Amino acid sequence: MIVVTGATGNVGRELVRLLTAAGERVTATSRSISNGEVPDGVRRLRADLTDTDSLRPVFDGADALFLQNGGAALQLLSPRDILDVAKSAGVDRVVLLSSQGVATRPESESHGALAGAIEDAVRESGLDWTILRPGGFHSNAYAWAEPVRAHRTVAAPFGDVGLPTVDPADIAEVAAVALREDEHAGRIYELTGPGPTTPRQRTEAIGRAIGEPVRFVEQTREEAREQMLAFMPDPVVETTLSILGEPTPAERRVSPDVQRVLGRAPRTFEEWARRNADAFR
Repeated sequence: MIVVTGATGNVGRELVRLLTAAGERVTATSRSISNGEVPDGVRRLRADLTDTDSLRPVFDGADALFLQNGGAALQLLSPRDILDVAKSAGVDRVVLLSSQGVATRPESESHGALAGAIEDAVRESGLDWTILRPGGFHSNAYAWAEPVRAHRTVAAPFGDVGLPTVDPADIAEVAAVALREDEHAGRIYELTGPGPTTPRQRTEAIGRAIGEPVRFVEQTREEAREQMLAFMPDPVVETTLSILGEPTPAERRVSPDVQRVLGRAPRTFEEWARRNADAFR
Protein backbone atom coordinates (compact mmCIF):
# COMPACT_ATOMS: atom_id res chain seq x y z
CA MET A 1 0.00 0.00 0.00
CA ILE A 2 1.28 3.46 -0.94
CA VAL A 3 0.04 6.51 0.95
CA VAL A 4 -0.19 9.75 -1.03
CA THR A 5 -0.49 12.91 1.05
CA GLY A 6 -1.70 16.10 -0.60
CA ALA A 7 -3.72 13.80 -2.88
CA THR A 8 -5.98 16.58 -4.21
CA GLY A 9 -3.11 18.83 -5.30
CA ASN A 10 -1.57 19.26 -8.75
CA VAL A 11 1.08 16.62 -8.06
CA GLY A 12 -0.80 14.33 -5.69
CA ARG A 13 -3.87 13.91 -7.89
CA GLU A 14 -1.77 12.81 -10.86
CA LEU A 15 0.37 10.55 -8.68
CA VAL A 16 -2.71 8.73 -7.37
CA ARG A 17 -3.87 8.20 -10.96
CA LEU A 18 -0.48 6.88 -12.09
CA LEU A 19 -0.09 4.48 -9.17
CA THR A 20 -3.62 3.17 -9.55
CA ALA A 21 -3.12 2.63 -13.28
CA ALA A 22 0.05 0.66 -12.44
CA GLY A 23 -1.97 -1.69 -10.22
CA GLU A 24 -0.76 -0.37 -6.86
CA ARG A 25 -3.00 -0.23 -3.81
CA VAL A 26 -3.25 3.44 -2.82
CA THR A 27 -4.47 5.42 0.16
CA ALA A 28 -5.17 9.03 -0.83
CA THR A 29 -5.34 11.62 1.90
CA SER A 30 -5.83 15.36 2.35
CA ARG A 31 -7.77 17.58 4.72
CA SER A 32 -10.96 17.63 2.63
CA ILE A 33 -10.71 14.80 0.13
CA SER A 34 -13.97 13.50 -1.36
CA ASN A 35 -15.00 10.44 -3.38
CA GLY A 36 -15.11 12.27 -6.69
CA GLU A 37 -11.45 13.30 -6.38
CA VAL A 38 -9.92 9.82 -6.57
CA PRO A 39 -10.19 6.89 -9.01
CA ASP A 40 -12.35 3.89 -8.18
CA GLY A 41 -10.65 1.44 -5.85
CA VAL A 42 -8.53 4.04 -4.06
CA ARG A 43 -8.81 4.11 -0.29
CA ARG A 44 -9.74 7.66 0.70
CA LEU A 45 -9.15 9.07 4.18
CA ARG A 46 -9.22 12.62 5.47
CA ALA A 47 -6.23 13.64 7.56
CA ASP A 48 -4.16 16.70 8.36
CA LEU A 49 -0.36 16.66 8.23
CA THR A 50 -0.33 19.14 11.11
CA ASP A 51 -2.28 16.64 13.28
CA THR A 52 -0.07 13.58 13.60
CA ASP A 53 -2.72 11.49 15.35
CA SER A 54 -5.06 11.89 12.38
CA LEU A 55 -2.45 10.08 10.24
CA ARG A 56 -2.41 6.83 12.24
CA PRO A 57 -5.31 5.18 10.37
CA VAL A 58 -3.91 6.49 7.08
CA PHE A 59 -0.64 4.60 7.54
CA ASP A 60 -2.30 1.33 8.57
CA GLY A 61 -1.13 -1.38 6.16
CA ALA A 62 1.15 0.95 4.19
CA ASP A 63 4.73 0.27 3.15
CA ALA A 64 5.53 3.47 1.20
CA LEU A 65 4.73 7.15 1.63
CA PHE A 66 4.64 10.17 -0.64
CA LEU A 67 5.07 13.12 1.70
CA GLN A 68 4.46 16.63 0.47
CA ASN A 69 6.16 19.26 2.58
CA GLY A 70 3.05 20.98 3.86
CA GLY A 71 2.82 23.92 1.48
CA ALA A 72 1.30 26.89 3.27
CA ALA A 73 1.30 24.91 6.55
CA LEU A 74 5.00 24.10 6.31
CA GLN A 75 5.94 25.81 9.56
CA LEU A 76 3.25 23.86 11.46
CA LEU A 77 4.53 20.38 10.63
CA SER A 78 6.29 18.02 13.02
CA PRO A 79 8.08 15.93 10.40
CA ARG A 80 9.90 13.64 12.81
CA ASP A 81 6.61 12.75 14.50
CA ILE A 82 4.96 12.08 11.12
CA LEU A 83 7.81 9.81 10.09
CA ASP A 84 7.88 8.01 13.45
CA VAL A 85 4.17 7.21 13.13
CA ALA A 86 4.66 6.04 9.55
CA LYS A 87 7.63 3.85 10.51
CA SER A 88 5.79 2.28 13.44
CA ALA A 89 2.95 1.35 11.06
CA GLY A 90 5.33 -0.51 8.75
CA VAL A 91 6.26 2.14 6.18
CA ASP A 92 9.83 1.59 5.00
CA ARG A 93 10.09 4.00 2.04
CA VAL A 94 9.37 7.73 1.78
CA VAL A 95 9.49 10.07 -1.20
CA LEU A 96 9.48 13.71 -0.14
CA LEU A 97 8.24 16.56 -2.30
CA SER A 98 10.58 19.33 -1.16
CA SER A 99 11.73 22.53 -2.84
CA GLN A 100 14.63 23.73 -4.96
CA GLY A 101 14.94 26.56 -2.45
CA VAL A 102 16.60 24.24 0.06
CA ALA A 103 19.71 24.46 -2.11
CA THR A 104 19.28 27.86 -3.78
CA ARG A 105 17.79 29.96 -0.95
CA PRO A 106 19.05 28.39 2.30
CA GLU A 107 18.95 31.79 4.03
CA SER A 108 15.18 32.05 3.43
CA GLU A 109 13.08 30.56 6.22
CA SER A 110 10.09 30.04 3.92
CA HIS A 111 11.88 28.64 0.88
CA GLY A 112 14.97 27.07 2.42
CA ALA A 113 15.31 26.55 6.15
CA LEU A 114 11.91 25.03 6.95
CA ALA A 115 11.92 22.74 3.93
CA GLY A 116 15.51 21.83 4.74
CA ALA A 117 14.51 20.77 8.25
CA ILE A 118 11.95 18.38 6.76
CA GLU A 119 14.61 16.97 4.45
CA ASP A 120 16.86 16.43 7.47
CA ALA A 121 14.08 14.55 9.26
CA VAL A 122 13.54 12.34 6.21
CA ARG A 123 17.25 11.53 5.84
CA GLU A 124 17.52 10.72 9.55
CA SER A 125 14.30 8.68 9.73
CA GLY A 126 15.86 5.26 9.12
CA LEU A 127 13.56 4.80 6.10
CA ASP A 128 14.67 4.43 2.50
CA TRP A 129 14.23 7.94 1.12
CA THR A 130 14.17 9.94 -2.08
CA ILE A 131 13.91 13.73 -2.15
CA LEU A 132 12.39 15.68 -5.04
CA ARG A 133 13.33 19.35 -5.38
CA PRO A 134 11.25 21.03 -8.10
CA GLY A 135 11.58 24.64 -9.09
CA GLY A 136 8.52 26.64 -10.11
CA PHE A 137 5.52 24.71 -11.45
CA HIS A 138 3.90 25.22 -14.86
CA SER A 139 0.63 25.15 -12.93
CA ASN A 140 1.46 28.41 -11.14
CA ALA A 141 -0.10 29.90 -14.28
CA TYR A 142 -3.52 28.89 -12.92
CA ALA A 143 -3.26 32.19 -11.00
CA TRP A 144 -3.79 33.87 -14.38
CA ALA A 145 -6.90 31.87 -15.28
CA GLU A 146 -9.51 34.32 -14.06
CA PRO A 147 -8.13 37.45 -15.80
CA VAL A 148 -7.54 35.43 -18.97
CA ARG A 149 -11.14 34.21 -18.96
CA ALA A 150 -12.50 37.65 -18.14
CA HIS A 151 -10.23 40.00 -20.08
CA ARG A 152 -7.77 37.89 -22.12
CA THR A 153 -5.03 39.59 -20.09
CA VAL A 154 -2.15 38.48 -17.88
CA ALA A 155 -0.45 40.90 -15.47
CA ALA A 156 2.87 39.80 -13.99
CA PRO A 157 6.29 41.24 -13.12
CA PHE A 158 9.64 40.52 -14.80
CA GLY A 159 8.09 39.76 -18.18
CA ASP A 160 11.36 38.77 -19.85
CA VAL A 161 13.06 36.82 -17.06
CA GLY A 162 13.07 33.11 -17.88
CA LEU A 163 12.89 30.15 -15.51
CA PRO A 164 12.71 26.42 -16.35
CA THR A 165 9.37 25.68 -14.66
CA VAL A 166 8.30 22.04 -14.42
CA ASP A 167 5.08 20.19 -15.19
CA PRO A 168 3.46 18.75 -12.03
CA ALA A 169 2.69 15.65 -14.08
CA ASP A 170 6.43 15.08 -14.52
CA ILE A 171 6.97 15.46 -10.78
CA ALA A 172 4.23 12.88 -10.18
CA GLU A 173 5.75 10.48 -12.70
CA VAL A 174 9.19 10.73 -11.09
CA ALA A 175 7.59 10.19 -7.67
CA ALA A 176 5.75 7.11 -8.93
CA VAL A 177 9.02 5.61 -10.16
CA ALA A 178 10.84 6.40 -6.91
CA LEU A 179 8.03 4.86 -4.84
CA ARG A 180 8.12 1.62 -6.82
CA GLU A 181 11.81 1.07 -7.65
CA ASP A 182 14.63 0.43 -5.18
CA GLU A 183 17.40 2.12 -7.16
CA HIS A 184 16.25 5.64 -6.26
CA ALA A 185 16.84 5.30 -2.51
CA GLY A 186 19.20 7.91 -1.12
CA ARG A 187 18.88 10.17 -4.19
CA ILE A 188 18.00 13.86 -4.42
CA TYR A 189 16.45 14.87 -7.75
CA GLU A 190 16.17 18.46 -8.92
CA LEU A 191 13.19 18.71 -11.26
CA THR A 192 12.84 21.37 -13.95
CA GLY A 193 11.31 21.76 -17.37
CA PRO A 194 13.27 21.42 -20.61
CA GLY A 195 14.21 25.08 -20.84
CA PRO A 196 13.49 28.55 -19.47
CA THR A 197 10.33 30.41 -20.41
CA THR A 198 9.39 33.97 -19.50
CA PRO A 199 6.01 35.21 -18.26
CA ARG A 200 5.54 36.88 -21.63
CA GLN A 201 6.23 33.60 -23.45
CA ARG A 202 3.93 31.65 -21.14
CA THR A 203 1.17 34.17 -21.81
CA GLU A 204 1.62 33.68 -25.55
CA ALA A 205 1.48 29.90 -25.09
CA ILE A 206 -1.83 30.17 -23.24
CA GLY A 207 -3.17 32.29 -26.08
CA ARG A 208 -2.18 29.62 -28.61
CA ALA A 209 -3.76 26.93 -26.44
CA ILE A 210 -7.15 28.68 -26.33
CA GLY A 211 -6.99 29.97 -29.89
CA GLU A 212 -7.20 33.64 -28.96
CA PRO A 213 -4.51 36.27 -28.28
CA VAL A 214 -3.84 37.06 -24.64
CA ARG A 215 -2.29 40.43 -23.78
CA PHE A 216 0.64 40.61 -21.37
CA VAL A 217 0.85 43.60 -19.01
CA GLU A 218 4.10 43.94 -17.08
CA GLN A 219 3.68 44.88 -13.44
CA THR A 220 6.24 46.75 -11.41
CA ARG A 221 7.81 44.89 -8.54
CA GLU A 222 5.77 46.98 -6.09
CA GLU A 223 2.50 46.28 -7.91
CA ALA A 224 3.22 42.56 -7.82
CA ARG A 225 4.22 42.76 -4.17
CA GLU A 226 0.95 44.43 -3.16
CA GLN A 227 -1.04 41.80 -5.02
CA MET A 228 0.89 38.89 -3.50
CA LEU A 229 0.61 40.23 0.05
CA ALA A 230 -3.11 39.43 -0.10
CA PHE A 231 -2.32 35.71 0.18
CA MET A 232 1.37 35.41 1.23
CA PRO A 233 3.33 36.64 4.26
CA ASP A 234 5.80 39.43 3.56
CA PRO A 235 9.00 37.32 3.82
CA VAL A 236 7.58 34.76 1.40
CA VAL A 237 6.62 37.52 -1.03
CA GLU A 238 10.09 39.06 -0.94
CA THR A 239 11.86 35.76 -1.59
CA THR A 240 9.41 34.82 -4.33
CA LEU A 241 9.95 38.16 -6.09
CA SER A 242 13.69 37.71 -5.84
CA ILE A 243 13.45 34.29 -7.48
CA LEU A 244 11.18 35.61 -10.23
CA GLY A 245 13.16 38.77 -10.89
CA GLU A 246 16.74 37.95 -9.95
CA PRO A 247 17.11 34.17 -10.17
CA THR A 248 20.45 32.66 -9.25
CA PRO A 249 22.38 30.62 -11.82
CA ALA A 250 21.20 27.48 -10.01
CA GLU A 251 17.58 28.57 -10.37
CA ARG A 252 18.08 29.19 -14.09
CA ARG A 253 19.77 25.81 -14.60
CA VAL A 254 17.99 23.10 -16.56
CA SER A 255 18.34 19.84 -14.65
CA PRO A 256 18.81 16.48 -16.41
CA ASP A 257 17.02 14.56 -13.66
CA VAL A 258 13.57 14.16 -15.27
CA GLN A 259 15.27 12.75 -18.36
CA ARG A 260 17.51 10.58 -16.20
CA VAL A 261 14.64 9.01 -14.24
CA LEU A 262 11.95 8.80 -16.93
CA GLY A 263 14.06 8.28 -20.03
CA ARG A 264 12.40 11.18 -21.85
CA ALA A 265 12.56 14.94 -21.91
CA PRO A 266 10.38 16.88 -19.46
CA ARG A 267 7.14 18.34 -20.79
CA THR A 268 7.15 21.93 -22.01
CA PHE A 269 4.93 24.73 -20.74
CA GLU A 270 3.31 24.75 -24.18
CA GLU A 271 2.22 21.14 -23.65
CA TRP A 272 0.88 21.95 -20.20
CA ALA A 273 -1.11 24.91 -21.57
CA ARG A 274 -2.70 22.79 -24.30
CA ARG A 275 -3.62 20.08 -21.80
CA ASN A 276 -5.20 22.61 -19.42
CA ALA A 277 -6.64 25.07 -21.93
CA ASP A 278 -10.20 24.73 -20.59
CA ALA A 279 -9.14 26.47 -17.37
CA PHE A 280 -8.43 29.62 -19.40
CA ARG A 281 -11.39 29.64 -21.80
